[in-house]
Amino acid sequence: MTPPKSKTLATWLALLGGSLGAHRFYLHGPRDPWAWAFWPSTLIGWLGVLRMRDLGQDDMTSWALIPLLGLSLSIAMFSAIVIGLTPDERWAARHGDGSVGQPSGWGAVLGVIAALMIGGAVLMGTIAFGGQKYFEWQQQNEAAAAHP
Repeated sequence: MTPPKSKTLATWLALLGGSLGAHRFYLHGPRDPWAWAFWPSTLIGWLGVLRMRDLGQDDMTSWALIPLLGLSLSIAMFSAIVIGLTPDERWAARHGDGSVGQPSGWGAVLGVIAALMIGGAVLMGTIAFGGQKYFEWQQQNEAAAAHP
């Protein structure tokens, strides 16, 4: 039988390492396919950040890659919020021994607050960046079509 999992620790793992699936590895182990699914989009998004840093803002490939990092981070923050707000009884039934011991306390609550702040900022930044780059791309296409 596996030992009970800490809701507070799972919340903070999702907050700090969730874009790499740390919370999923903690809760479900290394065979969890969803934990490994975080890696490609996060690493590809970081590749976009590095490309933009090296090649500048006109690199269209980085425009497509960077929002993947933002979405990965947003999903990780959403996971932290869901984990932290899960009732202790449901948590104990799913990831514990079935009996509710000590309540999770303020650690999970503070993790949820941090995830809400970070997740909101990352999601809004991703939407703004993706929208701006999309409209700049459309404007370039219209200008190229007007002056062949």
